[in-house]
Amino acid sequence: MEIGGSKQNNEGFVGNKHIFILSGQSNMAGRGGVTREKIWDGIVPSDCCPDPSVIRLNAKLQWEEAQEPLHADIDTKKTCGIGPGMSFANAIRARNSSLGVVGLVPCAVGGTAIKEWERGKDLYDNMVRRARESLKAGGQIKALLWYQGESDTFSLDDANSYKSNMERFIQDVRADLHSPSLPIIQVAIASGDEQFLEKIREAQMGIKLPNVYCVDAKGLALKEDNLHLTTEAQIQLGSMLADAYLIHCAYTPTL
Repeated sequence: MEIGGSKQNNEGFVGNKHIFILSGQSNMAGRGGVTREKIWDGIVPSDCCPDPSVIRLNAKLQWEEAQEPLHADIDTKKTCGIGPGMSFANAIRARNSSLGVVGLVPCAVGGTAIKEWERGKDLYDNMVRRARESLKAGGQIKALLWYQGESDTFSLDDANSYKSNMERFIQDVRADLHSPSLPIIQVAIASGDEQFLEKIREAQMGIKLPNVYCVDAKGLALKEDNLHLTTEAQIQLGSMLADAYLIHCAYTPTL
């Protein structure tokens, strides 16, 4: 079941859109190209270049042409750079010309644990509010892209409870967006505290709920901090997410 919205005027972006929620923590928000001095280098690779058919919902809940860094006005306490969102959007449009307008809804915030994304907490409620707002000018939410878990690798209790917390998150999002089969494409993390990193990865890859898919970031290049993906790795991840969406979700009929 996909989510449909009625047509309203919103900065001229009226009509059918393929909408994707981008959520999680810093590797979804994007740190590609951010220097040691916490300054983004401003380099935008061709895979991440703007396109009039790729738009984003900004912090003021208005649609605008998407450009890097996608999360600059969302993850405001950190310096944002290149994430996977733009390369994902450009890749799915390049591989399926019938998609039309792609709407991105950035919601990720760096340094956040899964417990901070529980229903009723600010991060979760803001994500749901933004997702609902994205529908008001027309369109359908096609999937939620999720990259989070590094902050849960520092505690055995957090690692042990991650799977149940993530499953509850998925069920709550689907319920609150009235979309019981909303596709969720999550990323199995590639970094974090080594002691419990594999437990989180096992939890992520062990979720068996319907229409939940996992893309593995292990092996993608990390920056010198050994935590955040490089710009090149983010582009590769965007392409992997696009493959997962087009293979598993793109042709699911609306119920």
